[in-house]
Amino acid sequence: MLDASSDNCLPPLAGVGYKPQHYMDIIQGSGPLGWLEVHAENYMGNGGRPIAQLRQLSEKYPISVHGVGLSIGAEGDLDTAHLARLKHLCDWLNPASFSEHLAWSTHDSHFLNDLLPLPYTAQTLTRVADHIDQVQEVVGRQMLLENPSSYLAFVESEKDETAFLAEIVKRTGCGLLLDVNNVFVSATNLKTSPQVYIDSFPLHAVGEIHLGGHDEDADETGAPLLIDSHGKAVVDPVWALLDYTLARSGPKPLLIEWDNDVPEWAVLAAEIARADGALALA
Repeated sequence: MLDASSDNCLPPLAGVGYKPQHYMDIIQGSGPLGWLEVHAENYMGNGGRPIAQLRQLSEKYPISVHGVGLSIGAEGDLDTAHLARLKHLCDWLNPASFSEHLAWSTHDSHFLNDLLPLPYTAQTLTRVADHIDQVQEVVGRQMLLENPSSYLAFVESEKDETAFLAEIVKRTGCGLLLDVNNVFVSATNLKTSPQVYIDSFPLHAVGEIHLGGHDEDADETGAPLLIDSHGKAVVDPVWALLDYTLARSGPKPLLIEWDNDVPEWAVLAAEIARADGALALA
């Protein structure tokens, strides 16, 4: 277990997921911005414009590296080549934070274009903890683990999600990334209370909070079904859940995620300003 509980050094301000089309707006300081997140897999090369721009951005803002390809929950071994590329990125960038998903996306040699949920069993707990230990030892820094968005519950689960995450933190020394939109999506789909989930979440271990948009659909019975899409503005009930969370956690680094149908910078800047307002009241 890596003893790295104080590694995270992002400021308790609002940040945004970086998109190259916003490079000039960000470099020129157009609007409030506390930090940036990048997806690790987009910056694992050795040169070119993306790396050059990231180097410049890192001189101006703290950077959080968010991985989507490690497949922490997969039954098989971690991809050591992918892990080596991640280490190389973190070595030269020295990000303020590094995170991954509580999910799996690989089977044998196949990579699936989804982050799939896991049953919360003793076997899963051991496998995920072992993988996190490996990642933290290789990369040499603490990892934050993100709670997933869920659409179905596993009958075989032996723990609820928050208890599972608390045990992962205890075993590995990792931190947590609390995605409030994922909480709202899962609670709606599984017909549970998002406030009860937050009340039981190990908030002491949270290094980042994320907000994003979701799509609304319906299941075969006509009940609401929410899809975590990161393609729209954050909705008012998720902002309200953020207020509820911050009242219990205090200010935390807070990210606006908008990965699909990305708007102009002015739209994102307005979301960042609203997030900063929520943090100021916490």
